[in-house]
Parts: sequence; C-alpha cells; structure tokens
Amino acid sequence: MPPEPRKLARVAIVGASSLRGKELKQTLEDRNFPAADIVLLDASVMAGTLTEAGGEPTFIRALDADSFDGVRFAFFSGVAIDAEQNWQAARGAGASVIDLTGALAETARASARIPSLGLSAGSSPAVEKAGATPIYAPPAPVIIACTVATALARFDARRVVLVLFPPVSEHDQAGIEELESQTTNLLSFRPIENPVFGAQVAFNLLSEQQGGSKPALGDARNAVARDVALLLGGRAPVPAIHLVQAPVFYGYAFAAYAEFESAPQEEQLETAFANLGVKVAAPGDSAPTNVSVAGESEIHLARVQRDPNVAAGVWLWGAADNLRLATTNAVSIAEELLGKSAE
Repeated sequence: MPPEPRKLARVAIVGASSLRGKELKQTLEDRNFPAADIVLLDASVMAGTLTEAGGEPTFIRALDADSFDGVRFAFFSGVAIDAEQNWQAARGAGASVIDLTGALAETARASARIPSLGLSAGSSPAVEKAGATPIYAPPAPVIIACTVATALARFDARRVVLVLFPPVSEHDQAGIEELESQTTNLLSFRPIENPVFGAQVAFNLLSEQQGGSKPALGDARNAVARDVALLLGGRAPVPAIHLVQAPVFYGYAFAAYAEFESAPQEEQLETAFANLGVKVAAPGDSAPTNVSVAGESEIHLARVQRDPNVAAGVWLWGAADNLRLATTNAVSIAEELLGKSAE
C-alpha cells in the first residue's frame, strides 16, 4: 500500500544539474523514497532546463526566497557556495539540511553521518531529529576508508594503509570534459589544456597538483583524513591515507594493506566486510573494477590476499561507484531521520 499523502516528504535538490545532483535524484527514485515532490534547484544559468523526476517532465528552477517552502529535506549536492549561502534559508523554512558538498562541515559545524556503519560525529541524535543543525553526508573516499577501518578493527591490525584512486568525476562535469579533451588532443598530437588538474591527467597518474582548480589533490587528501578521523572517533584505528589521481571517468578504486600481530584467516576478514554490507567476490570471480561497479550502491571487494613477504600482512583491492555510494549514504540519512520522526 502506498504511503498516505501526509507522510510523503517534499524534497529539494540544490545543484540538480551537477553529476551528484543527477545521481541523487536517481537514487531517491531507485530507493522509492517517499517524496511527494522533488524540487530541482540550481544557479540561474541552469534555470529552465528541462529534465524529469519520477518519470514526469519537470524544470530546474532558479534559487530564490521561496525555493524551500514546504520542503522536508534540502539536499545540497552542487557547489560549496550554494550550500554556504542557502542552507540557513532552507533551515528557516523548516527543512532538514543534508550537505554533500562538504561546505558545511566546518562553516556550520554540521554533524556527519554514515548510517550503514552506525558512525556519527557532531550533534546529538535529538538535535538531528529536530533538524536544528545541518548534516554532512561524506563523499565516497571517506565512506570507503571508514568501512575498511571498521571491518579491520576487531582484528587489532598494527597498521592499515589505504591508497585511493579518485576519478575525474570528483571534479564534476569540468573534470570529465578535461579528461575527454586531453585524451582527444594527445591522440591527435595537439597541445592539451589543464585548468582543472594543472597537469596531464590523460594516460597518467598524479600524486600531487601544482596548479589547477580547487580542491587540489593534497587538500582533498587532508579533508578525507580529517573526516575519517572525526567519524571513527576512536572506535577503530585511523588508517594512513593517500590519494593518487587516476585517468578514469567514474568509480573509486582503492588498495589497502593491513598488518597484524597474527594475521586472521582470509575468510574471517571477508566475513567482517560482508557484515558491513560490502560485496565480496565469490571464489573464481574477477576482481572489481571502476567499470564493473558502475551503478552499484555498495563497495565491492576482491578476495583477500596475503603478502608474499610479510607473513602477517594482507592486501585488499576494491572499487565503488563514487557518485552512487555518496548519494546512497545521503538518502540513507534522510530515511533515518524519517524513521526517527515517526517514533
């Protein structure tokens, strides 16, 4: 039986034309979120763009004073400045604010949540239930790192090192277009431009950025490390984290190394990940890739491998759809808040 109309929530997506915004709308629909209406909002340059929501044609609207009237959940999924300038208007209209941009993590002291792991940092559940403070829905690398740390915590790992390979879509459409342009120009022996990455990213790996747009790779790594430490909050050892920019469009790949006093069985480690909702490859399955995880809501993990030289060391390889993983977490936060309001 469909929910009664009074139980349906009006939802606003700010940054609806961004890659995250588009994925968020799709995630809401795929999870059958009880939305009476999905209001698509963006900067004035995108206002009037025809799109669809819930199978019905609709338009992206410009942000104005009445954008959040009657809205129960306001998701900020585009650029940071839109979140910074408009979250208080959304809150003033009575909406619960869920920020995917990261802008409110410091400026508004937003609490942070990963419901699938039971991790939270910041305000109390009572304050979150009342919607009095914005909630930060962290991006894919933070969710991946927290998942790895949480799964390994029960085995008392001496050290955990995590190398993440971000795709260019973390820089939204501008990153996609720059990789496309660089690839085409290099194959045509033409000069390349690099306003986003400050270097050649096509057919290349970058461990740092000397120029390009913000956030730079080092700043992104520091932000991920900060958020992971905050969310784990002593519940699990914080892994060492490094980011290496990969020349791929979508999907976060990662490699993790864990070393123990006495290494547990591979099956025990795989079970610990599976218990957190990670999809672990079955015997004989291929290892996950950026391509194979496209459209998937979960982190995918290859079979655990022992290090050939370190008896108590193991290697993990995994991948996740960066956009779908982040938006699924954001929608899970809203679902959790709906459940609390019904109590």
